[in-house]
Amino acid sequence: MTKPITMQEFFAQFPDDDTCLDHLMAQRYGKAFECPKCRRFGRFYRFAAEKAYACQWCGHHVHPMVGTPFEASHTSLQRWYYAMYLFSMTRHGVSAKELQRQFGCSYKTAWRMGHEIRKYMGQLDGQGPLDGDVEADETYVGGRRKGGKRGRGAPGKTVVFAMQERDGEIITKVVPDVKKATLTNEIETHVTKGTTVHTDELQSYNGLREKGYTHKRVQHSAGEYVKDGSHVNAVEGFFSILKRSIRSTHIWVSQRHLPKYLAEFEWRHNLRKEPRRMFLQLVTFPRAS
Repeated sequence: MTKPITMQEFFAQFPDDDTCLDHLMAQRYGKAFECPKCRRFGRFYRFAAEKAYACQWCGHHVHPMVGTPFEASHTSLQRWYYAMYLFSMTRHGVSAKELQRQFGCSYKTAWRMGHEIRKYMGQLDGQGPLDGDVEADETYVGGRRKGGKRGRGAPGKTVVFAMQERDGEIITKVVPDVKKATLTNEIETHVTKGTTVHTDELQSYNGLREKGYTHKRVQHSAGEYVKDGSHVNAVEGFFSILKRSIRSTHIWVSQRHLPKYLAEFEWRHNLRKEPRRMFLQLVTFPRAS
């Protein structure tokens, strides 16, 4: 396992806005390329009046922030980079209140930054296909009974379904229900046929063998949690981290925005063995088209 990037390393590499903008430009366009206007190959130089670079031949401007989470943002680019660094360094996520305290900005700005970063994490994370031994399980997130009590039967809960390759990638989805057609469709979409799928005793998983999978299950209702190497402990561990983090860091997450939080925790989980790569991946931007 690699060591995470330290705060000293972060500020040494990205000491100010100009350094971050130069990095973003190099990531998205390179040091020299064909100008989209005059079609001549050459260098682009920083245009001081804007967050842009000008063609050495015709002066055409290129804006490297366009098409990134920072587009149309008036927030310091270094703050965006540092927010990404914070997201890569924590197991339980970063709340908008924490970003507000760190940057001294408005809550609205901090909230938007957090959600733009989560959406970007979702774009970076893979979606399988999974194979080998895959655990599949569902859980309920959110919702409260009168008096603030939580519970599986509380109204307003959102169904989250997860599939995880043993010691590998996890894929999570907000689904409308736990019906057989819903869960089977997700498995067929993200899990390779012939894979061994491990589940609990929920009847919705019936029929996986007919769909081309080897199906093994444990009976939680009978106190059975591991049987002949079959269990869903890895997925349940992920659910436990997700729920504790929502309660402790974010307090509450709406159904509307839950997919973005899932994308964040899924991305972080899939890079859990490579903490240094987390931040580096966040600031490795795709080439501009």
